[in-house]
Amino acid sequence: MKQQINFLWIFLVLLLVTGCREPSPTNQSSAAVAIQPVKVPSFSQDSAFAHIEKQLSFGIRVPGTPSHIACKDWMVAKFKSYGADVIEQDFMANIYNGEKWPSTNVIAQFNKDKKKRVILSAHWDSRFIAEMDQDKKKRDEPIPGADDGGSGTGVLIEIARLLQENPIDLGVDLILWDAEDQGDPSGAVKNSWCLGSQYWSRKKHKKNYRAKWGINLDMVGAKNPRFGQDDDSRYYAGQLLDKVWTMAQNMGYSDMFVNENTGRLTDDHIYVNRLGQVPMIDIINQPKGSKTSFMGCWHTHCDDISNIDKRSLKVVGQVVTAAIYKESTGHL
Repeated sequence: MKQQINFLWIFLVLLLVTGCREPSPTNQSSAAVAIQPVKVPSFSQDSAFAHIEKQLSFGIRVPGTPSHIACKDWMVAKFKSYGADVIEQDFMANIYNGEKWPSTNVIAQFNKDKKKRVILSAHWDSRFIAEMDQDKKKRDEPIPGADDGGSGTGVLIEIARLLQENPIDLGVDLILWDAEDQGDPSGAVKNSWCLGSQYWSRKKHKKNYRAKWGINLDMVGAKNPRFGQDDDSRYYAGQLLDKVWTMAQNMGYSDMFVNENTGRLTDDHIYVNRLGQVPMIDIINQPKGSKTSFMGCWHTHCDDISNIDKRSLKVVGQVVTAAIYKESTGHL
């Protein structure tokens, strides 16, 4: 009987000790902070392609022309239809030949009150001459600009649609630069390119505007592109550059996103980095062996819709979409 009572006391003591014990910190934390997979919406290459076709349907997009204004009005309406708050940042572009052209940066804001913001950008104007065309008679005529201007713009308009359909916990500003492609081909006039991004970098659309980082897109639609790593992207936003390129390669796109230095180049991200003080990388096609360092139809009349490859649009669009959705959850 005494032996049975002792066993009973031992059992009660063990029960009390076990009952007072704190839950396992390891088990508790792992259950509470279980990592949820990031849901990245699927980017539609067909939709982006259609947006490029639409831009070309207006005609040339040389600043100040009626077709340029009509295309701008369509883009503004399109962004608004996707729920964006749109700002038209008008400015006068001082072209290297002495002319002044009315121009507009189009800024589509998603979650405009969020303090944490990122920028996705591209230029939307098309060049007013075709100085690289093999046909010398056509060199004074404006180019279609399907890839050079149209492709990045088409990708961003499609991303706007995704942002409406798949709300994100992040402020996203889609900025379409104007008057990017109207610079001096001889290089004699300094800072004659990227006039829209220069203007914005000095006079942002909002006082005390800040963004964590930015990605600029330029000539992202041609077949078999080579997206290397330029010096300014490396210097000003090296960490972001490594993250985006590694992510793209892990997504199976190492044939396009290569770990190769492509040196210096002039593009909108330079001014956003240096003047605007937003760390920005550039996704731009620079094929190996190209005489101009850019795609074969650069500043020629063959830069029409036939120059656009849907897989290139898909790859770039999916990578950039993944970047912002991963950033919104802290997974980039």
